Amino acid sequence: MINAQRLLAILAFFPSSFLMADTTDYPLSLNNCGTEIRFSSAPESAVTVGQSATEILYSLGLSDRVVGTSVWFNPVLPEFNEVNAGIERLADNDPSFESVVNRRPGLVAAQYEWHVGPTGSVASREQFHELGITTYIMPADCDTKDNSTGGDGTRTAAFSPAHVYKGITELAAIFDVQEAGEALVADLEARQADAIAKAESLELPQDLSAVFWFSSPDSSVDPYVAGRLGAPGYMMEKLGIRNVIQSDEEWPIVGWESIARSDPDLIVIARMDRRRFPADDIEEKLNFLHSDPVTREMTAVQNGNIVEMDAHAMSATMRTIIGLESLADALTTLSF
Repeated sequence: MINAQRLLAILAFFPSSFLMADTTDYPLSLNNCGTEIRFSSAPESAVTVGQSATEILYSLGLSDRVVGTSVWFNPVLPEFNEVNAGIERLADNDPSFESVVNRRPGLVAAQYEWHVGPTGSVASREQFHELGITTYIMPADCDTKDNSTGGDGTRTAAFSPAHVYKGITELAAIFDVQEAGEALVADLEARQADAIAKAESLELPQDLSAVFWFSSPDSSVDPYVAGRLGAPGYMMEKLGIRNVIQSDEEWPIVGWESIARSDPDLIVIARMDRRRFPADDIEEKLNFLHSDPVTREMTAVQNGNIVEMDAHAMSATMRTIIGLESLADALTTLSF
């Protein structure tokens, strides 16, 4: 169950128009990432641009409304293998504007503002809205985040799962499935609490430190690592781990020499199916860590304290809670 204090914190993010309602009172209006959106009824269909939106809609029992998906980092959650196999994947990465529009969706649900935003790589929100297609961007990518800085954006405050839960609850309201939304949030809250309790029971070293490596344009060049305010920063803070990267950027580029000087006790590396860069391959990451003259001398590499985590869990998504669980489990098997 969700404790009362946490529940109040989560509810503070939600418009009063649908709080604690059994059914949605249409028309429903929301302020989504700075844009007012309005629904006269539940959308009959949706295209997702981002795995986060896809898996949330599946989790809300709305797979029958999804007519196309795109932007995948990892395989779909196992419980959705069957339903996902029957839904068209428009692209592994960015879909074209035409491919999305051709599905004639009532809603485009996007994980990242840089896909569907002011300079969206797929299209701007205005381009979709001019065609009568409403857009929804997951709040976890814009609440406490400035995406105008370029790249993956900069956090203006620390990520919290409350932003993910806000997205779940708003999508549940949009599609009039509030009960499913409440159940999903409650389940994630309980799993979050269990993972934190597991780490607390381990009596980890006081100054345990880590770095999260997402990818690199090439395994031999400076990596994209997690800043202190994103989803990995949240995981580390909750499990009592110090992030050696103190940047507010979501995924800053930091030199290996600098990381080696910080000498983290733990290295968490992203596992993904995406292949934009050679270092997207986890074997490339492992080979580099063990062969490079700088990284192979790091304490974490010497001690074998390298943890693999699904890349999608390192983003601000529902999967972040799964990442929190997997990291807590990994800590039970490591020695420091």
